[in-house]
Amino acid sequence: MNPLLSLVGAGPGDPELITLKAINTLKKADVVLYDALANEQLLEYCKKGAVKKFVGKRYGCHALSQAEINNTIIDYAFSHGHVVRLKGGDPFVFGRAQEEINAAREAGIKVEVIPGISSAIAVPASQMIPLTCRGINESFWVTTGTTQSGEISGDIQLAAQSTATVVILMAMSKLEAIMDIFGANGKSETPVAIIQDGTTHKEKMVIGKVKDIFYKAQYAEIANPAIIIIGEVVNLHPSLVKTKVFQLQDAQPGQTHLNLLEVRFAH
Repeated sequence: MNPLLSLVGAGPGDPELITLKAINTLKKADVVLYDALANEQLLEYCKKGAVKKFVGKRYGCHALSQAEINNTIIDYAFSHGHVVRLKGGDPFVFGRAQEEINAAREAGIKVEVIPGISSAIAVPASQMIPLTCRGINESFWVTTGTTQSGEISGDIQLAAQSTATVVILMAMSKLEAIMDIFGANGKSETPVAIIQDGTTHKEKMVIGKVKDIFYKAQYAEIANPAIIIIGEVVNLHPSLVKTKVFQLQDAQPGQTHLNLLEVRFAH
């Protein structure tokens, strides 16, 4: 028996948004240890007899500590062989993957990583919110809302001073304080979208501005797991855009001339 740990990205929630390589890895696994954000429908790909164990963590509810998860990986790898650690999104985006890799390697277990589609990118895209758009912004930040100690990440303060789109994960418990930081940096009118359970049938979304999104989220009862998107690109959401298409005018033989093809403006 050759012990092996595969860290597999489960994607953002929609069970179809998983890679073919991830599916093939699940089919070969002897043990699957899955997170709270991994869609349980993906367990249907497991082979008959495979051990399937929930080891998820969410804000305020931890099935196992990280140290216990590490020990579980090691125990199953030596007792069963191939262990898949199925993580929501991508294993390397706030997935604590490196801690599990280090523990496995120290125990002499071979490790491989199967990247996944990160919710930080896929969830806004599913709502037709681009993270970058020419003429609006040139970059985006992806940051956690809180540090290991539970404090607001210092990167939030830096992000609030940027023109970049800011995507914040795991931040609903600090939403009001985070919006205060953006407001203090002159961003009170900046649009914000919050998407809960993105790409799934339970998806909920609220759109507002830095100055009022906390109250709108409360009214809509938005809760974790949710992604916060702050930036002018939020104005490109279909609910905020009107489109007018004008007809061809003054076209000469062999020419195509448009006075104006398309105008988009936020209302």
